[in-house]
Amino acid sequence: MDEVKQLIAQNIRILNIYPETISDGFGLRYAIYLSGCSHHCPGCHNPESWNPQQGTLLTEEMLKDMLTEICRNPLLDGITLSGGDPMFHPEGARMLLKILKEKTNLPVWCYTGYTYEEMVQSTALKACLPYIDVLVDGRFDRELFNPSLAFRGSSNQRIIHLHKNS
Repeated sequence: MDEVKQLIAQNIRILNIYPETISDGFGLRYAIYLSGCSHHCPGCHNPESWNPQQGTLLTEEMLKDMLTEICRNPLLDGITLSGGDPMFHPEGARMLLKILKEKTNLPVWCYTGYTYEEMVQSTALKACLPYIDVLVDGRFDRELFNPSLAFRGSSNQRIIHLHKNS
């Protein structure tokens, strides 16, 4: 079974796609929001994303359309995975990240409620890291909410550049 069929078998659901956004990382980005989150952070700006059954089931056609749209836009600075938490389905996230990275060669940002330290302790989560250029980690903490922070909601969340050129 090829990698696309393996990805589709993971039953990933897409909540939303923003073909051009400046809110989800540096520059103009193609943002893909996935459903499912087990963190349930109080004050979350997207609580409807917690339900893993929300959104549209990812299909081969949808993936092909996303890749075509990304590759046809020369203005894009990168791709962002958000949600929910893309790491809710870590194997599906790894497969999607790998395909996006290999087919577009664009820098990839990924938002997760897990910390980097938690990710490296988990075999499944750690497997995603080679395909992520910038990781925005940590659970949202409404006590640490700061609207002046770039690309994150609370001061405990970090923007971690995982690769030198990211």
